[in-house]
Amino acid sequence: MLRIGDFSRLAQVSVRTLRYYEEMALFQPLKVDRFTDYRYYSVDQLPRLNRILALKDLGFSLTQIKDLVDKDLTVVELRAMLTLRQAEIEQQVQAGLTKLTQVEARLRQIEREGKLADYEVVLKRVEPQFVAAARQILPDLTDMIPYRSRMYADVYTWLKQHRLKAGEPEMAIYHNAEYTEQAIDMEMAVAIDQAAIPSTLMGANEQVYCHELPAVQTMASLTRHGKMCEIGQGVIELFTWMGENGYAADGPYREIHLFGREFEQVGAVWDCNPKVDFDAVVIELQIPVKR
Repeated sequence: MLRIGDFSRLAQVSVRTLRYYEEMALFQPLKVDRFTDYRYYSVDQLPRLNRILALKDLGFSLTQIKDLVDKDLTVVELRAMLTLRQAEIEQQVQAGLTKLTQVEARLRQIEREGKLADYEVVLKRVEPQFVAAARQILPDLTDMIPYRSRMYADVYTWLKQHRLKAGEPEMAIYHNAEYTEQAIDMEMAVAIDQAAIPSTLMGANEQVYCHELPAVQTMASLTRHGKMCEIGQGVIELFTWMGENGYAADGPYREIHLFGREFEQVGAVWDCNPKVDFDAVVIELQIPVKR
């Protein structure tokens, strides 16, 4: 038998680690002298210790390792645990590659512009949202302002008629799969409390209707402060980021209005509301993305 120091050198494991494994009942000495408290180990114990170290290198926790080495696991059970660990490692590697791509894109952007971007794109999960909305096909891009104003007016008028309170946020949603200047499928929506809607209005075939926007697991988001007429630049920045970071659109583009509900019917007078400084509005641009 070998004393703990000699076994430590043989196994290339520190004495401190051996004592810690003993405290966890993971790897016990073969014998403990009851008078001197010396620990003794055997060369025959090396296979168990090496298995512990190998599993630790694979990223298993010591609690998991204890289950693995203590239980009489079948080959199938062991393979299942290793397969799960393999999937975890692959996910970590993929997350690292994503971060690497983002850093590389940031470096390219700095080299291209000589400065940091004015706005940062973040990825986040968006929860489902119940809204009152009006949806129409816009004939031409030049008709945008009057159509938007009229659609928002329809939504707010409908809410007022049914004594429903508008919530936050107000938004515009564009359903076209690609850029177009004609036949623009757009939806003007306002968040509302689903519980407050009478059952008679649910599913009613009206110009303004209620529905739930689905949750989005991965939403690319950019918050922009500036002129409303320059919102297109924000869209360009968002899609540029997506291209540089390996993402593609996976759903309708959303335009979230963050310039307050301290006054009513923001969108209803979109083009002429004197209470809104449209040269200094805050808008969040969102688009679902996938790899």
